[in-house]
Amino acid sequence: MVTQLLEHWQLSAAEQAQVLGLSGASRSTLARYRGGEPLADNRDLLDRAGHLLGIHKSLRMLFPHDRDLAYRWMTQMNLRFGGRPVDLVIAHGFEGLLAVRRYLDFQRGR
Repeated sequence: MVTQLLEHWQLSAAEQAQVLGLSGASRSTLARYRGGEPLADNRDLLDRAGHLLGIHKSLRMLFPHDRDLAYRWMTQMNLRFGGRPVDLVIAHGFEGLLAVRRYLDFQRGR
C-alpha cells in the first residue's frame, strides 16, 4: 500500500527510497516491496510508513472531492515549506516527515 501511494505521488525511485529512509542503491528492495513483499521489520521504516499513510489520510480528508489534488499535493510547490513538501522530507528525513504530517494534522483540525 505504501509503495502504491508513492507511485500515486509520482515520486522517482530515488525519491521513494529517500522518503522511506533507504539508500539510493535500494532499487531492488523497492522492487520487492512493489511486488508485494512486506516491509522489513525495521522500526524506522515502519514508523515512516505509518506517517506516510497518515499524511495520505489527512490529504484525503482535506480534499475529499479532489483525489488528484490529494495525490499531487506532496509534489507541488508550497510556500509554507519553501518548495515541495516531499523535498522537505528528503532533505530532513524523519523530522521533515513529521513536520509535514503535523502541518496537515493542524490544517485538518481547523
